[in-house]
Amino acid sequence: MTLISIDAGFDSGNIEVLDIDGARASLAIRKDHNSEFAQWFHFRVTGAAGEKLTLKITGLSGSAFPGGWPNYNACVSEDREFWARADSSYDAEEHDGTLTIRYTPASNIAYFAYFAPYSIDRHHDLVAETASSEGVELTKLTDTLDGQPLDMLQMGEGDKQVWLYARQHPGETQAEWWMEGVLECLTDPTDPVARALRAACRFHIVPNCNPDGSARGHLRTNAVGTNLNREWAEPSAEKSPEVLAIRAKMDETGVDFAIDAHGDEAIPAVFLAGFEGIPSWTDTLGDQFYSYQAILSRRTPDFQTKLGYPKAPAGRANLGISTNQVAERYGACAMTLEMPYKDLADAPEPEQGWSPERCKLLGRDCMAALLEWLETQEG
Repeated sequence: MTLISIDAGFDSGNIEVLDIDGARASLAIRKDHNSEFAQWFHFRVTGAAGEKLTLKITGLSGSAFPGGWPNYNACVSEDREFWARADSSYDAEEHDGTLTIRYTPASNIAYFAYFAPYSIDRHHDLVAETASSEGVELTKLTDTLDGQPLDMLQMGEGDKQVWLYARQHPGETQAEWWMEGVLECLTDPTDPVARALRAACRFHIVPNCNPDGSARGHLRTNAVGTNLNREWAEPSAEKSPEVLAIRAKMDETGVDFAIDAHGDEAIPAVFLAGFEGIPSWTDTLGDQFYSYQAILSRRTPDFQTKLGYPKAPAGRANLGISTNQVAERYGACAMTLEMPYKDLADAPEPEQGWSPERCKLLGRDCMAALLEWLETQEG
């Protein structure tokens, strides 16, 4: 039996190799820098063509969201284009919580990840391709702490100020796959939804709010260990320049409608979280959110309203979270879109589970729902 090799020295790579014995390995997830968060993994295995791999990621009872591991299957790809699911099982009693991944690669290389990665190179390709489309403007909002550009794309000639932003939590790569679908829709000159939306709205889009954490292989934080989605009440240049720059631009444009795209570790569903509990809550504003939620639920079976987060009590919303801050600060219909790492309980797809392809399709559905929502608001 050939001794396999495991490494993660690449964009968004994250794994620690504890032991290798033939085609078996014991592994651990590296914590985010200056943080206790650990959940994202991304590594490659070489030298195992035709051999059954048994990969054990240990110590997961101390991970950020232990509830994410039961009924979860790891993502795997041999070409880094098509991502399938590898048979996986979780044992909370084994080595302080162990996820065992079993897979037999056809070739001599296989990549494993918590979800299909969205690389920094692909991010720059997405920004460049979108910026070259007719009517699109690119603005660099700021430099990150690692010196990367934080880019915003703007388009549309309408009065409604729509903000779409993703990957405050960098390991939630579902969010940028969703954003790719959104941007493909909005820049398609033949798409009737895009034409109508660009006539009605001015879009402000940040495809990746946390490029530093993305490149470093973090789950949830930026270069200095800051959870950006807890910084919206008082962002700072030292800890959260990304939020500081985005919120400053929002102050210039105002916000009528906003989606902050994320991924959820434990809940096997796509769902929305609103802004219940903000001090300025009104039923009229809340009904705008519930209306969009109902429209999206009707448009796609990949979205549902049964599962989700509990609503904050009146006046108790955390204003450090972007959706709450944006709704409170601008009187906007704001929401957090959550997509799963697992498969959908109501609509499972055994080979891929929830996938990049489904994220992108959901992006287009969200834009079609936005157009219908605008029409109901006008009515």
